[in-house]
Amino acid sequence: MAGLKREIAQERPFSSKEEEAFLNLLRTSDCLHRAFQRGTRQWGVTSTQYNVLRILRGAQPQGLTCTAIGDRMITAEPDITRLLARMKVLKLIKQQRDKRDRRVVWTQISTAGLELLEKMDAEITWMPRELLGHLNPKELDQLIRLLELARKNFTGAQEPVSCTGERCDVAETGENSH
Repeated sequence: MAGLKREIAQERPFSSKEEEAFLNLLRTSDCLHRAFQRGTRQWGVTSTQYNVLRILRGAQPQGLTCTAIGDRMITAEPDITRLLARMKVLKLIKQQRDKRDRRVVWTQISTAGLELLEKMDAEITWMPRELLGHLNPKELDQLIRLLELARKNFTGAQEPVSCTGERCDVAETGENSH
């Protein structure tokens, strides 16, 4: 097995075991993310957009507010509003203002978004097995436990979500977007 020092051509020792573990975690996360990104790109969406579509599919039929989407994201997205605007242009989502509070925008997955997810499901479901299938069940359980333990002290680590008071950019005409 290639060690991180060799992978990144580092001559000097790490300053601590924590640093070595941290850098290994970052490197592994990046490798997994790039592989997943390649998998979603063939359908014309990013892994982040795919994550939003899955979140919204699970929140049918009401949908979610910008902040609620941000809270459920696997990776923090600094500007949910822009992300949703790009997805709206692709017709993967639809948005409408709340009838009681016009500042709140509800986002739902569109029919096109549902159809895209249906096409993607089989391959995307298979991808974790492809990437981590070389680990046995006991190793996977241990990995999950250690990763959850490592995140234990980071409650609120995904806070930089930009939704300024639930204001998401919807056409200023005040019309619902479908």
